[in-house]
Amino acid sequence: MTGPSEAVGKQPDKTKVGNTADENAEENAEDELIVPERFSPEEEANLLGESNEKKSEANALFASGRYESAITKYEEAASVCPHYFDYELAVIKSNLAACYLKLEQWKEAIKPATESIDGLDRLEKAEAKQKESEEKQKNASAEDDEVEEEIVSSGAQKSAPAAKEEDSAEAARQKRHNDILRIRAKALMRRARARSELGGWSNLAGAEEDYKLLSAMTNLSAADRKIVQTQLLILPSRTKAAQEKEMAEMWGKLKDLGNGILKPFGLSTENFKMVKDEKTGGYSMNFSQNGAN
Repeated sequence: MTGPSEAVGKQPDKTKVGNTADENAEENAEDELIVPERFSPEEEANLLGESNEKKSEANALFASGRYESAITKYEEAASVCPHYFDYELAVIKSNLAACYLKLEQWKEAIKPATESIDGLDRLEKAEAKQKESEEKQKNASAEDDEVEEEIVSSGAQKSAPAAKEEDSAEAARQKRHNDILRIRAKALMRRARARSELGGWSNLAGAEEDYKLLSAMTNLSAADRKIVQTQLLILPSRTKAAQEKEMAEMWGKLKDLGNGILKPFGLSTENFKMVKDEKTGGYSMNFSQNGAN
């Protein structure tokens, strides 16, 4: 089975007709600089509803062990979801990674898991920026609302509803933050496992980094934390062995290439020796006609 087509979320239609070739060229150049527009609230609700329906179907397929069919449905859910709904798309992509893990398609699992993590990164940056802006506005408003001591009691009465609204907004923000951390942990666990199973120096090093990030998270289950701790004990030696193997293979290929170049001159790479200078730590190349020092 081939991997999924890339699903980046539904984007608003910008189709125009009746333009000349030159006008189309100019508009295409301008479009590259324009951030895609957002849908209207009504369109957003309809697209999100359709995406959620497809995701629910995919969840049911996953639960019944029909992982390939679930992949198709998750892709459909991602394709109709508005492209700027980073959280909703991150959930779908993380679920896609879970499907590929069940099918033991390690390479295919890495991509959606990474896309899920990237989407959550964008979301956290945007929300942090928004919170910072709100705090600045709140501080500015507080300075403007300074009142004389004799009307403080009246002002306090007026501020009670506002305080409740702030508490409600903060509770919603905290829930959102916890949801993001939950999906991030799942996506990291899935990517780490896929990288570890796929193997190779780069993937094993990446898995080690993922598990280090997970070890600092406080929302892992006891089972997941045990997996993280075990992998952090096992991976360093696996990563080092893979590195040494790949380096040896690389030097072997370079040596073969060098021998091919030097052969017409009656030479080989054995005629050249790298000698380390213990004082400086640098290396120099010595030539030996007999191929040995």
